[in-house]
Amino acid sequence: MRTVVAGNWKMNETAGQASELVAAFAPRVGEVLAGANGGIDVVVAPPFTALAAVAPALARTGRVALGAQNMHWDLSGAFTGEISAPMLLDLGVTYVILGHSERRQYFGETDEAVNRKVKTALAQGLHPIVAVGETLGEREDGRTRDRVVTQTRAALDGLNEDEIARLILAYEPIWAIGTGKNCDAAEADGVMAGIRACHGALRDVPILYGGSVKPDNFAAYLAQPNVDGGLIGGASLDANAFVELVRLAAAAASG
Repeated sequence: MRTVVAGNWKMNETAGQASELVAAFAPRVGEVLAGANGGIDVVVAPPFTALAAVAPALARTGRVALGAQNMHWDLSGAFTGEISAPMLLDLGVTYVILGHSERRQYFGETDEAVNRKVKTALAQGLHPIVAVGETLGEREDGRTRDRVVTQTRAALDGLNEDEIARLILAYEPIWAIGTGKNCDAAEADGVMAGIRACHGALRDVPILYGGSVKPDNFAAYLAQPNVDGGLIGGASLDANAFVELVRLAAAAASG
């Protein structure tokens, strides 16, 4: 099982700021990965406006992959404000985050829409990072497991085992995203074990934890048997913090 650290920059950083951030962390991440014994993938997903600016610098490192934060399921058409898989590929993007809770909550994305995007991404040669998670109300009602399993199964609908093997899943409890609150590592592991068990083809698919991940709590998550890395929000905008997160993941993968 490979370990994955993915930074989701959300709606932050202009093209110039993004270039400065990449210059601050990419060479150091490369050094960490060069000394690592285990398999680890590092991805960063800037906003669309910064993809072209950072792509050459990331390509030169050969260590950090370029991701996008969303995409449409159609390859072209009258979809004002959207971006397609071919557009992303043209910029050197290899990963795309789909179904993030902020897309579901603020922009009305449904499980069906996420599934359509996953199918298109796979057909176009992109690696989807599919996010699932429960609200605070769902957690308090004891519906966490049912909610995330429903989202996972919907995302995988119609995919064969080879296609599923190209996915990365991310469990992000919505109530922990950007709040500074954390899901207990053992509790998160239990939820992620339920995700993995809901489909036989997920046995070797990396499952990441996200939700206020920082250098001081990441090791506890990585120590869990069903946590294969992290989908990092705010901490990925801090070069020192991001390098430390990659170092922790590399140490866990090497161990």
